[in-house]
Amino acid sequence: MNQRVIITENIKSELAIALSESDHDRLFVLVDECTKEKCWNKIKVFYSLKNAHVITIKPSDSNKTLESISHVWKELGNNGGTRHSCLVNLGGGMVTDLGGFAASTFKRGINFINIPTTLLSMVDASVGGKTGINFNGLKNEIGTFCNANFVLLCTDFLTTLDSANLLSGYAEMLKHGLISNIDMLAGLLNFDVCHIQDKEQRLQLSRMISDSVEVKKNIVEQDPKENGIRKALNLGHTFGHAFESWSLKRTPVLHGYAVAWGLVCELYLSHVITGFPIDTMRQTVDYIRNHYGIPPVTCDDYHELIDLMHHDKKNRGESINFTLLAEVGDIRLDQHATLDIIKEAIDFLREG
Repeated sequence: MNQRVIITENIKSELAIALSESDHDRLFVLVDECTKEKCWNKIKVFYSLKNAHVITIKPSDSNKTLESISHVWKELGNNGGTRHSCLVNLGGGMVTDLGGFAASTFKRGINFINIPTTLLSMVDASVGGKTGINFNGLKNEIGTFCNANFVLLCTDFLTTLDSANLLSGYAEMLKHGLISNIDMLAGLLNFDVCHIQDKEQRLQLSRMISDSVEVKKNIVEQDPKENGIRKALNLGHTFGHAFESWSLKRTPVLHGYAVAWGLVCELYLSHVITGFPIDTMRQTVDYIRNHYGIPPVTCDDYHELIDLMHHDKKNRGESINFTLLAEVGDIRLDQHATLDIIKEAIDFLREG
């Protein structure tokens, strides 16, 4: 089933339409403690949600666990959920990932609608049909491919975010620019995502979000199960997921920060292995260093990071798989690098 992605400034009307087209005998809304306070209050008065049962989980990616998913399943089952029910996931990527997984598995699958409330979930997690939870110390180790009936994007929710969370989502937009075209990338590198208070800036961001979502949507429609071109969306993520999993045992970092650091490393590999232009690499890397800083990685961490990369779901056999670029938009899938070059890429990231 193809999901319908709708960008709107009238969430009340679009949600009513989405629910009317998603037949349900019982309605549930999944939030975490943060979105219950900041976002649920914006929409709980809607008539279309008047009989909804709210399920609340703890926030942050560290709670995207078996314990949390079990709680959601129990809440669905104990409050009249059937295979004809519908779940609305209101929150960031953690909520849409976990909620989508809960919906795709409860009673072998129920309808669900994603209302992403963070920039990251708008341009990445809520679109494309990937659902899941973390397990055994690994990011998104258990999950399914399952599309939401609708994804409703409303930039009004972005006013609840701090700069760090805006930047976290923006990293995925930078990735979409890199795999798309030079004009899109240039626009992203010249926009101040941390200051979107006035209407014109919000409208510009809304257009950029629409372009970013379109990049991902077009790729996913060509390759829903990640057998080919969908691997383009993994740019920055082989290193990125390793940085993210590494941080979970120390001070957890936001997903987009880990991806931004991964982009630096994989642009370095792209330059060395596939000839990515050094000027474009430097421009993008400078932007990332200025906005995302540098991870507190030392040489002693290299072995652990490489071991985490070996556990990446995209690998086949013993080799670590990377998505690299020869030019902006010129995607090279299933690339490999020697351990020495991988270590060089982390050195490059740490140069500052």
